[in-house]
Amino acid sequence: MKNQLFFLLALAFVLNISAQTPTTIIPNNNDSRVITTGMPFILIAADARAASMGDMGVATSVDAFSQQWNASKYVFSETKSGIGVSYTPYLSKLVNDIFLGNLTYFNRLDERSAFAASFKYFSLGDIEFVTDEFSEALIQRPNELSIDASYALRLSDQYAMSVAMRYLRSDLRLDGVDGDTTPASTFGVDISGYYQSEEEAYSDFNGRWRAGWAIQNVGPKFKYDQGGFENFQPTNLRLGGGFDFIFDQYNKVSVTAEFAKLLVPTPPILGTEFEFTDNNGNGVYDEDVDDLGDQISDTNGVIFDGKSQDVSFLSGIFQSFGDAPGGFSEELKEFTWALGAEYTYQDSFAFRAGYFNESEDKGARKFMGLGAGFKANVLNIDLSYLFSTSKVQSPLEGTLRFSLTFNIGAGEYMEY
Repeated sequence: MKNQLFFLLALAFVLNISAQTPTTIIPNNNDSRVITTGMPFILIAADARAASMGDMGVATSVDAFSQQWNASKYVFSETKSGIGVSYTPYLSKLVNDIFLGNLTYFNRLDERSAFAASFKYFSLGDIEFVTDEFSEALIQRPNELSIDASYALRLSDQYAMSVAMRYLRSDLRLDGVDGDTTPASTFGVDISGYYQSEEEAYSDFNGRWRAGWAIQNVGPKFKYDQGGFENFQPTNLRLGGGFDFIFDQYNKVSVTAEFAKLLVPTPPILGTEFEFTDNNGNGVYDEDVDDLGDQISDTNGVIFDGKSQDVSFLSGIFQSFGDAPGGFSEELKEFTWALGAEYTYQDSFAFRAGYFNESEDKGARKFMGLGAGFKANVLNIDLSYLFSTSKVQSPLEGTLRFSLTFNIGAGEYMEY
């Protein structure tokens, strides 16, 4: 479908990321400060299992799509290798040709190491650009993609770590509209760890503990033209933990909690330093009076309540833990959290549910996920469905996601 409607949305997005300086606004301490980055598609849950559990995966049990969440889990796979394919429609209530596709391959090399690679492609659909009634329509298809590879090493019987390298490319240029822009590219690094305990006996059931962490997309900023504004990539911290209730050889319930935070500087409150102010109430407005209190002024006469975002990506990571204008309470709002549960029967059927929460001031993403999984011989089929619970509707509202996994050498390793 040639979606002229989405052209307006894409054009606004392209113009925004191509701007050379942020907009100066009159400060308002009640404004929400949503952290934005370039290439946010990399944070979308591409696989149905993670999506159905509230967009989580750093501490869940291993599957073929662990590359996006925590590649350390691959060394705990009982399958020698596998291929995962997933498809996620995007803005499906408006258009039918915007989607996120993912292809992942992993191979457990031996008892202590594993390798994985994946390709992710985000298409913004066909956009029809018409300059006037006499011109032929120009069809464009903006897109973004990433290619990555990881290596995981088991450091002990229960703990493993991994490192991944990622190449990211964003081509949002519209010929005839953004003649000066070019496709942007950068690279990122992931570092992660995963712990999985031995199965332990409790009074009425057996159990297993799980924990994971990951720092993702650590890498240089990028821009779309030579003198343009530099964009942070979505550097992200994930922490999670869970427990498996193993009731017998057929029935298992797994519960998991996960916290995440963008390691990107918080936008400061911007405003002009000098305002027209009626100091003495006589109806005469005095010029050149600083009425913004103790806020810090830069050399251009623009004041900041907070800290400047004009820093390197490494400085931005450390700054992100203490730069919110609202102090510690606002920093806490920058953490998202998710709760998920998964019931599996005989390792052949699974039912999943999860909830994701983000602060109203930081994006207001709140949704529930439901899903199911089926296993038949070497093939796994997973489905998920999203219900938005926020006043701000999710672009994935009402979206049915599909994932397929082809298992090669199932049962070659014994871990459970």
